[in-house]
Amino acid sequence: MATKIFFASGEDPKMMEAFKKAQDTFKYFWREPSWEYRRIVPALEVACVKVAFSQETADSEVPLIEHMWINEINYNGETISGVLLNDPNELTNINKGDAVEISPDQISDWLIATRGKTYGGFTIQVMRSGMSNKEREGHDEAWGLDFGDYNDVLLVFEQKEHPENLEEHPMSRNMRESLMEFVKNYPNELSAKDEAGNSFLHREVIAGNRTSVEVLTMAGAHIGEQNNFGKTPLDYARQLGWDHIIPGLVN
Repeated sequence: MATKIFFASGEDPKMMEAFKKAQDTFKYFWREPSWEYRRIVPALEVACVKVAFSQETADSEVPLIEHMWINEINYNGETISGVLLNDPNELTNINKGDAVEISPDQISDWLIATRGKTYGGFTIQVMRSGMSNKEREGHDEAWGLDFGDYNDVLLVFEQKEHPENLEEHPMSRNMRESLMEFVKNYPNELSAKDEAGNSFLHREVIAGNRTSVEVLTMAGAHIGEQNNFGKTPLDYARQLGWDHIIPGLVN
């Protein structure tokens, strides 16, 4: 059973700003694992989320706080689940390998790596900004990744070369014909729901996949369907700020 973890903020203003950026851009993180789970050949070397874990102590009014990474991420539009990657240094209420469940406002960072290049990693870039050139080189070498310019954090693959990737994942555009064929052959998938009550259309909206949303609605997906949280696909388009999807979901 997943353990509910409550977010506890740090005190460093730069880190607090990094936490906020990670929370505000989490939707771009989720797009990648949502497509990775469909790939035959994996493309992501890293896909993890950092969470501030806390524990109350008897001898202090201030809880112990540790920022640790989780992977095997899933997101249903309301909660993020995953598995703890780290051994806690001080906390005793959680252990490496535990399943956890958090809300998006409990995120302190996220990191994607593909082809050796990183995306996100806001708190990492704050730390890198305070390092000497030699220290940064050592840090990046230890990770085995290219973190790029700490003043210019990228969110999505080939963002500079293809800025349109910020609006929609290229796989959504490229898989249009395949998806059309899929829903034609398996029409029941349009009404099937997962454990959160999310339909196929809910999940594609949450991931910001406009082309997929267009295919599903044309195939007859019910745009007013509610999940277990009483949310429609349109609710998530608005909640997550996927403005490019909203027009296709409004009657």
